[in-house]
Amino acid sequence: MDAVLLNTAGGITGGDAFRFSGTAAEGTTLTLTTQACERAYRAQPGPSGHVINQLRVDSGARLNWLPQETILFNGSALERRLIIDLAPTSSALMVEPLVFGRAAMGETLADIRLHDRIEIRRNGLPVFLDATRFAGDLTTHLSKPHIADGAGAMALVVFASSTAAGHLRPVRQMLPDNAGATLIQDDLLVVRMLADNSFALRQALMPVLHHLNNSSLPRCWMI
Repeated sequence: MDAVLLNTAGGITGGDAFRFSGTAAEGTTLTLTTQACERAYRAQPGPSGHVINQLRVDSGARLNWLPQETILFNGSALERRLIIDLAPTSSALMVEPLVFGRAAMGETLADIRLHDRIEIRRNGLPVFLDATRFAGDLTTHLSKPHIADGAGAMALVVFASSTAAGHLRPVRQMLPDNAGATLIQDDLLVVRMLADNSFALRQALMPVLHHLNNSSLPRCWMI
């Protein structure tokens, strides 16, 4: 089953609270995506916008968490958490692409608040944890050569599967110079990418997702 998540508010701003939970039942395959890019808009001083996505993958099932890019606007305040609970024999592919302002509009992120946390557990035990926290001038921070060297977008891909090790070499061959892939353990492949802008990020990201998702992507990614 493919399911498309809709944000009827049109974006996220301070004080918003969005929560989603989903389950891939035993022996099924569930693909979750978004109808378009998510947007984190300028927020007034005070509370951040909160997004919590909690996913469960039962025995023998597969989950594909494939949202399109989240675009951060100047002044945005976003706290987001993704939790994936895997059964011992289940698998999951997830991506989280992040765009630091719209390059074509000349936008810079001189003042934002961001707290992003991704947690993957198998049989109740943590196997992957990634956390990002930042407050202030993100554009200046990312311009530093040993931080992001001026990148305007990034993505994290995680593939948790008993077949992960066999994908390391072909995935590495697809990657540009500003991306890398590694095996954290035999069943956990992690890819990180930087790109100049959202267009370049998508060009580099789509072949990897296409490969790891059995030569297919949700139709929303093609529009």
